[in-house]
Amino acid sequence: MRLSAFFIRLAALCLGLTVCTVAARALVTIVETRSVEAVGVALEQQGHGFASVLGDGLQVILEGKAASEAIRFRAISTAGGMVDASRVIDNMTVQDSAGIVAPEFSLEILRNYSGISAIGLIPASSDRNEITETLTQMAGENSNFADFLTTADYDVPDGWDSAVEFALRALRQLPRSKISVRAEQVSVEAISDSLAQKAQLETSLRRFSPDGVLTTLNISAPRPVVSPFLTRFIIDENGRRFDSCVVDTIAAELLIIAAAHAAGVEGQIGCMVALGAPTKRWADAVTVSIAALDDLGGGTVTISDVDITLVANSGTSESKFDRVSGELENALPEIFALKVFLPATLTQTDGSPPQFIATLSPEGLVQLRGRISSDLLNSTAENFAHAKFAAADVSMATRVVDGLPSSWPIRVLAGLEALSQLSNGLVIVEPTNVVVRGNTGTQNAGGEITRLLIEKLGEAEEFEVSVTYVEELDQIAALPTKEKCLNQIMDVTGSRKITFEPSSARITGAGAAILDDITEILQRCADIRIEVAGYTDSQGSEDGNQRLSQQRADAVLDGLRIRRVPVANFQSMGYGEADPISNNDTADGREANRRIEFSLILPENSAQLIDLDQIAAESAVEKTALEDTAAPEDETE
Repeated sequence: MRLSAFFIRLAALCLGLTVCTVAARALVTIVETRSVEAVGVALEQQGHGFASVLGDGLQVILEGKAASEAIRFRAISTAGGMVDASRVIDNMTVQDSAGIVAPEFSLEILRNYSGISAIGLIPASSDRNEITETLTQMAGENSNFADFLTTADYDVPDGWDSAVEFALRALRQLPRSKISVRAEQVSVEAISDSLAQKAQLETSLRRFSPDGVLTTLNISAPRPVVSPFLTRFIIDENGRRFDSCVVDTIAAELLIIAAAHAAGVEGQIGCMVALGAPTKRWADAVTVSIAALDDLGGGTVTISDVDITLVANSGTSESKFDRVSGELENALPEIFALKVFLPATLTQTDGSPPQFIATLSPEGLVQLRGRISSDLLNSTAENFAHAKFAAADVSMATRVVDGLPSSWPIRVLAGLEALSQLSNGLVIVEPTNVVVRGNTGTQNAGGEITRLLIEKLGEAEEFEVSVTYVEELDQIAALPTKEKCLNQIMDVTGSRKITFEPSSARITGAGAAILDDITEILQRCADIRIEVAGYTDSQGSEDGNQRLSQQRADAVLDGLRIRRVPVANFQSMGYGEADPISNNDTADGREANRRIEFSLILPENSAQLIDLDQIAAESAVEKTALEDTAAPEDETE
């Protein structure tokens, strides 16, 4: 009986121990699961998803690769915030910092009349304060500077400092611009006030472009604003022509040119597309006015803003004049007002009319001669000529006489101002006519002179403007194209050779003179990218020939650089004995293969080069090859 009681107590104890053990294990499992889940959620929320969480009893084990020691520490701290820190076991590793790729640094600067803004990621070692102070000074007291720059602690890439320095220099000259900076690259987009200013800005920026920095310029010039908006068409004994042709759209230009051809104008016609048209129906008014003058048979028609003046030739039939002017008045858009003039028939008189003549020579010398109505006008004309032509020596051969028209002073001064718009020419002032003839480098100078004379003399006054556009006088049009630049290099190097010392990259002999001539050409070339390529013959080792060809190409590029050619967009390449142009088995062939060649580099979206063979095929000229006279023996170093 006693034994049974003992076993009963023992069995109860064992059962209790078993229940406690099972309950304890269940509780540990619950705590482990909930701890792993809580730590995992916290790590995800804090952006540490790289870390995996394992449970081992009451311990929480973290595994994974952290990007940095700081991130690893933050992950441990996050886990320690969810469970007792003593339960967190760190099995994480840290990523090798040498394998981290530095970010791409970039800087975008926007400038307009309201202020400057800068945004981008720049190296922490850059002088940010200097950049922001410079931009703040440029913005000025009455404008804003918005600073959105951030920094990253990585090494400064090659070319970054010189690219930023060039960008800030360019920004000083460009009040309306966007400048993008990358390492060794600057892209400039800007708006200029005129074509002349555009050319000046491009020339200035290329001159200061640093070596090793690729600069891309995109400077646009807006359409000019013309006031008054003026077109003048003439039919006389000299033919049918425009003195001035201004349009508001390309479509309007096509309509007006078609009307001029229908009226008998031959050859190419061009109108200036400008802003300032008084109405969208400008082309309608011009075309019907040209057709009316053609129907009339002669005279001038001037469309100035919304005023149209029709002047017939002397001797035109009154009935025809009335019919044509009536039809024109009814055909014009409502906004336009028409004035018509039919001069009386002139009678033949003895003697020639009084004249005042001013001439401007190609050298800039000014001579005034003929009749002047007063001493005051004589001195005024001389002073006016000094001011308009900036000429130190104005030759006076005028004579003060009585009996000249009261409008003579206005006609003389208007004629001098018209002459100042030309590169060279003359102006003849008569009582009933003003004649302006000469050459100019401005494409629309004839239209500008016509507007000037109408403003000074009146729309009904008779005058003749005969101006010839000469491309050589146009500073913008005279800039050679990229292909023309290379063709000019061909012209100066066709019969001469650049020379090097044997097995050396030292330029000798006439090579320096050739580089001087190439420099003169390249100084006039706009935004050109060139590859200078070096070649050798097949004698010597392949590696040695490649090194020598690279050194010689570098020597040519260095020769241009010290002559102040902007070579930031140039590159030199050595091709060794590749691409022979002659047989390497003969001395003459080997000499021909030892050469320097120039090639145009296409935009970045093309990996090809335009070589001189292609240019020669297009322009019927020989391929450029600057050959050296190195000795025919082994060309290795």
